[in-house]
This record gives sequence, C-alpha cells and structure tokens, in this order.
Amino acid sequence: MKDPHIVVAGAGAMGSLFGGLLAENGLRVTLLARREEHVASIREHGLRIVGEGGDRHVPIGAATSTAGVSPADIVFIQSKAHATRALSESVAALMAPGAIAVSFQNGLGNEDIMAQAMGREAVLGGLTSLGATLEAPGMVRSYATLPTMIGEMAGGLSPRAEAMAALMTAHGLPTSASDDILTEKWRKLMLNVAMSATSGLTGLTIGAVANLPPLAIVARRAMDEAAAVAAACGISLPFETRYEVFDGIVASGAARNKTSMRRDIEAGRPSEVEAIYLSVIERGRAKAVPTPTLEALAALILGLEAARGGA
Repeated sequence: MKDPHIVVAGAGAMGSLFGGLLAENGLRVTLLARREEHVASIREHGLRIVGEGGDRHVPIGAATSTAGVSPADIVFIQSKAHATRALSESVAALMAPGAIAVSFQNGLGNEDIMAQAMGREAVLGGLTSLGATLEAPGMVRSYATLPTMIGEMAGGLSPRAEAMAALMTAHGLPTSASDDILTEKWRKLMLNVAMSATSGLTGLTIGAVANLPPLAIVARRAMDEAAAVAAACGISLPFETRYEVFDGIVASGAARNKTSMRRDIEAGRPSEVEAIYLSVIERGRAKAVPTPTLEALAALILGLEAARGGA
C-alpha cells in the first residue's frame, strides 16, 4: 500500500468523486472515463469538485482508454452494472501482480463478473452511501460525507481489506473494513430498491420520495420484499434495523440528490434495472418468495425504456 497507483474504471459521477478525493489528499489516481469531453476538461483544468467541502480544482490523471496508463495496484470498478464485464476485461491487463480490484457498484453480482476476468482472489466487495452528480464535463458535485465500506466477499476481516480502508480514510475518503460485506451490500440494496425506480419514474429527489406518503409506502414495501428474499438467501436484515440506511440518507445532504436511475432516464442511457431489481426478483423466484412491488417497479422501468427505444 506504499504509494499505490489507483485506476478508477468507469469514472462517471461517483468514480470521479472517489478519485478526486483520493488525489486531492496525495494518492496517484487515474480516471478512466468514456466521455471524451469529461477527460479533456480534467486534463486541461483538473477535476472540479463542488458542493460538500467547497469548490476546488484537483489535478488528476484521466484517460478514455487503458492505452498508456501505468500498471494499477488498485482498481475501482465504478461503472454501471451493465458495463462491468467489458470494463473488467479491459482493465485486467493493467493490474500489477497482487493488485486488488474493488466493486463500488449498485446491485448484486458485479463481483462474480469481475472475478471471471481478474481472478476471484483479486476481487473485494465495496459499497458507499456517498452521492454525486456530474454537473458538466470535468465538474462533479458532492452531496454529503457518508460511509464507505470494503470487505472480502467470502466474509471475515483480512489484512488487505483493513489496509485498504486505512489508506482510503487517511486520504480523504472515510472507509471501514467489514467482516460481512455481502450483508452490507444487501443492506445498501434496500435503499436502491426503495429509491431507484420511485425517483427514476417521478423525477423527485430522494428526500421528496421519502416525504410523500404514497411513494414512501411503496418504497418501504420494496425494501420489505427484498429483505424477505435476502432472508431466503441466508442474509438476515432484521426489521428493527432494515430502514437505517433509508432513514440516514434522507436526513442527510444526499436527500437533495436524484437517483442514478433517474439521471440515466433523463440522459437516455440504459438503467441498472437488471442489477438492482431483476437480480432480486430472480433470487426470489428461485426461493419461492413473492416480490410483487419489485416486479411492478421493474416492469415500469422496462416499459419506459422500451417506449423510449421505440420513439
């Protein structure tokens, strides 16, 4: 972990914020992003971070492809879930011997896809409650300082997970190592299933969804169904703690944010409906757990995408 080179692959809003915070505090970071105008602006002016922590420009490496990028000691995969396979395959060749790759993505199953390209022993799981939006090429808005976690997918604390968490915390991104990251990812998924489609379909912020009783009821039903599927898969999310992430984020600065699913819809991009909703629905069907609210939310998103594609 001494002077590592970190490559953030799929550096949209969240990846840019992660990389920017770490680079601002002294780490060597390269952002890999597909948007040429985003990369060009960062190369010319640095990454501009606004919002939480104030307005500043951070010098940081940026590229649109792996060509010419130095070997990576740490790789963060922060793309949308549907891009995980192609991105993992492209950055695997950059990984130095013993390199670590961490998924900070929504939904379930990304780590399994990464493992096929990078080797299962290289992959850690991660999650974050941070919120960010790209407001312009080279400009990212941070909404609040919220928890980030990493851990071994097989469970248990490992020296490398603890070292990674300490490194990130020491360089501006407060992170803890979890001994049960899979349960934590399911807990984060509770917020995703509650807010992604409800914000995505209405255009409301997270806070507005939570404060509109008819939508809040639907959001909590989605969480309860996902928790039932988790229980059938051996993951316990007790009722008394189930809504902690939901309640915590809507009380924070991130309540002003729209979900990434809403931003995808507004931009005409494919959403993460498969990783967030269909992954849970499929597991529910396999365990004979009904998920009518999740199915309705997923169907509405899929219908919206189909209508847009046929327009």
